[in-house]
Amino acid sequence: GYQSAADPEIRAKFARAWQTELPAEPGLTLLDMTHGGAEGQVRGMLITGENPMRSDPTLAKVKKTLEQLEFLAVSDLFLTETAALADVVFPAASFAEKTGTITSSERRVQLVRQAIDPIGSSRSDSEIVIGLSRCLGYEMDYESAAEIMEEIALLTPIYGGIYHDRLDDSWGLQWPCPDRTHPGTLYLHKYAFTRGRGRFMPTRHQRPSEGPDQDYPFVLNTGRHYHHFHTGTMTRKSPTLVREGGGARLEINPVDADRHKIRNGDRLRLVSRRGEIELRAEITHRVVPGSLFTSFHFTEAPVNFLTVDARDPKAQCPEYKICAVRIERLSHA
Repeated sequence: GYQSAADPEIRAKFARAWQTELPAEPGLTLLDMTHGGAEGQVRGMLITGENPMRSDPTLAKVKKTLEQLEFLAVSDLFLTETAALADVVFPAASFAEKTGTITSSERRVQLVRQAIDPIGSSRSDSEIVIGLSRCLGYEMDYESAAEIMEEIALLTPIYGGIYHDRLDDSWGLQWPCPDRTHPGTLYLHKYAFTRGRGRFMPTRHQRPSEGPDQDYPFVLNTGRHYHHFHTGTMTRKSPTLVREGGGARLEINPVDADRHKIRNGDRLRLVSRRGEIELRAEITHRVVPGSLFTSFHFTEAPVNFLTVDARDPKAQCPEYKICAVRIERLSHA
């Protein structure tokens, strides 16, 4: 809830609730964890509902790091590329197999009710975390998802009025919702910024870490397709979405396709300074000449083996969107 771990009063509040001391320093960033290799600071990981072996940039570094860990546990619905490297896999329950709350990107907290029994030996996320915590010597005890939500409301001011019983017959509540009488905040910045006046900070343009050159003349941009989500862990299990979403395609402008004698559906090799993948061509005006686009949903074309590990100096967000590549035609469709 945007509470600073560096604030001693806030840290003390959580320490009292959890009856343990908490570190004052922030933890490692994503790339600090997954790109450390054998020299990394992390000895073991629990990865929950995430597939860094597909979603992180420069996958060769991620693979090396995960293989060098002393211990890796993964909690997920399916055996992802990351789970395949794990020492232990916890089978997690899907949304339909558990009760709890979900906060959406519009700040809306909604109640999800269990519709079916957990399949096989799968458990909810909270049961997995509680069980693992007990095995590690920290006794964690919650009787229900409602009790977990109550703790969130008590410790996090923007969730202060959001309890299970208020979510029973509603479309949910949007934070900030400071107390039980508050209706939730439909528009966060409707009349003014929540911090008062808007704060604008000018900054200098920073060029991409890698641009096109004679050996790698194209700029590759990566993103998503309409029918799939992230690494396709769930959406690629749906026959309908697979039918509509197709397979891995490299979008290329007709001008570049003519220059390289490429036709729709041709099998291509896409090469960067870090790796190479194979995929089919899709000729389209959606990309401008000199640029290429593909998605990262597909196991058969793991594009993040190609992307750079440069990051924003402030936000530490990886520079997924630009890297220099070349294309090689392997065969006609």
